[in-house]
Amino acid sequence: MSDTIMIAVAGPKTGPLTEYGDQLFTGAKQAVKDINAKGGVDGKMLEIKEYDDAGDPKQAVAVANKVVNDGVKFVVGHVTSSATQPASDIYEDEGVIMITPAATSPEITARGYQLTFRTFGLDSDQGPVAGNYIADHVKPKVIAVLHDKQQYGEGLATAVKQALEGHGAKVAVFEGLNAGDKDFSSIIQKLKQNNADFVYWGGYHLELGLILRQAQEKGLTARFMAGDACANDSISQIAQGASEGLLVTAPKAFDADPANKAIADAIKADGRDPSGPYGFPAYSAVALIAAGIKAARSDDTDRVAKAIHAGTFKLPTGDLSFDASGDLTNFRFVVSEWHFGKPKTEASPQ
Repeated sequence: MSDTIMIAVAGPKTGPLTEYGDQLFTGAKQAVKDINAKGGVDGKMLEIKEYDDAGDPKQAVAVANKVVNDGVKFVVGHVTSSATQPASDIYEDEGVIMITPAATSPEITARGYQLTFRTFGLDSDQGPVAGNYIADHVKPKVIAVLHDKQQYGEGLATAVKQALEGHGAKVAVFEGLNAGDKDFSSIIQKLKQNNADFVYWGGYHLELGLILRQAQEKGLTARFMAGDACANDSISQIAQGASEGLLVTAPKAFDADPANKAIADAIKADGRDPSGPYGFPAYSAVALIAAGIKAARSDDTDRVAKAIHAGTFKLPTGDLSFDASGDLTNFRFVVSEWHFGKPKTEASPQ
């Protein structure tokens, strides 16, 4: 083992999805700080090297190749599913352990890779939580499901649609929109014509914020719901008061757990926000690498991966154990109601 253990942290530092990257880098940096303060890993200090993939698949591939060329053997990232999947192909081939704290597409871990893990849940878990809640608690008359045609958004929207149909609920409108669009007049008109009183969005907060604002302006009174990528304050900045009452599926608020108070306080003291959905899973990803190296008594990635697969690790996001695919065995999504200018509240039980 060398004197330091280098960990690549890869996510969007530029482009429209930097909010997710901020959470990733914040959580990872705090974990390194805390682990090093306690003597590191068997006396070796952790060190972070940051990489910007802009949330873009092509740039993620370039980043993955750079990580390999830089000789880094552990990665925390990437964030978006469409960036994570092609990067993971390179890491697996080159013997690099990748732990994503944010990417939710089941396809990423469905290919039998041994060096790929995630400290977040799957769309195939999140979709049914949303679908069950809509069918059992909201009980709308006319449901629309929209998505942004990207791996995360379309995958999540499809999982929600399937869950709804499993309840015998009919999805009246299922439609893909273009990521990056700014004018959603035509789809809002279509929703009004269909008398939609509930709209599920599979995608990121940028488009949903505009859809919410424009829907309110055009008199569409439907209730909206979205996934973890919309559970952030930027949705309020874009949609303003139209974000009030939005339902979101996300993990529980890890920063509000009393056991995590010291971590949350340290992040706040650094002038950063500990409340986003990906910050604590990023912290846990770094801590998992450290724990895996300790358990393996080696920084050989094959040995570390075997140790992670075999163990249960007590980390800030829970007692983490992994199935054969590298997915968590016990991740839970909850439904929360978003409030404009105030903290979100957990909705009624699923």
